[in-house]
Amino acid sequence: MPTLAAGDALADCLRSLESQSFTDFEVVVIDNSGQNLAAAPVRDAASPRIRIIANPSNAGFGTAVNQAFRSSEAPLLAALNDDAVAHPGWLAALVKEADANPYVGMFASQVRMSNDGTLDSAAMLIATDGSSRQRGHGEPPDKFAPSPEALFPSGSAALYRREMLDQAGYFDETYFLYCEDVDLGLRAQWAGWECRYVAQAIAEHRYSHTAGAASPMKAYYTERNRLYTIVKNFPANLLLRAPFAALARYFWHVISLIERRGKAAEFHMSGETVALLPFLVLRAHASTLLRLPRLLRERRRIFNSRKLTSHEFEQLLAKHSISVRQVAAL
Repeated sequence: MPTLAAGDALADCLRSLESQSFTDFEVVVIDNSGQNLAAAPVRDAASPRIRIIANPSNAGFGTAVNQAFRSSEAPLLAALNDDAVAHPGWLAALVKEADANPYVGMFASQVRMSNDGTLDSAAMLIATDGSSRQRGHGEPPDKFAPSPEALFPSGSAALYRREMLDQAGYFDETYFLYCEDVDLGLRAQWAGWECRYVAQAIAEHRYSHTAGAASPMKAYYTERNRLYTIVKNFPANLLLRAPFAALARYFWHVISLIERRGKAAEFHMSGETVALLPFLVLRAHASTLLRLPRLLRERRRIFNSRKLTSHEFEQLLAKHSISVRQVAAL
């Protein structure tokens, strides 16, 4: 559980973990504040199962989670946002599903919005340009039954099998924030590991509590890491189509902005100038070009060890797809 602001949100999260019906687990809080802000909430929790890894500065989400995973010997590893509250049966439901399905490497929770009880995510979907969105975001939770197959979980509340991580790799630490779960999920699928949606594993999430629902930082990292992800994971056919799909998404962002909905409108209503968005997109592309040699090395490693054909991978993404128009509208 990485934390930056700590405070009441972290305290609520820790209390929810102390109330779990499944008890054979430890909690690792990774304090990214650089100021030991997690110390007080952890001390107040007074639980022997909680330990802290304190970083001198913000190491990012992926690095923090990897630190916790590598410091543990557990065969099952859960990631939970510090602004999430887990229902008492959350962990029990995930572990039960993992024990019953040893060939499944990823398990998605039913993540609800804390303010109104609608879904934040019931696993994730992906668009043809590599943009991802939460399946069922804003919809009633009972719309999505437990599923024998999902694409990958939202990293806000997910369970991963260590055997899968050892094979497919851990979170990519160069992402810093956002889309780490997308990249890991696609790499795991290439390696032959499945994902399941566990509707009984319920957690409530304060959506984008740390970085804000629509901020320049989020806009930049989301766009940059989308590019990182498609270079690493998309087959050649999809990679060639991605720029055209991205252009279509930019167009629909403009339309959504005019209609005052979607992330572009959120960005504008938060007080940011819309003229900043093209600059952030160009900056994201420039960063991707600078990192291209490393990304291509990662791509070769993924494709050299893949268990799926490109056609099978494309079919999988098509089964769990979302249109770029929908991405812009959400």
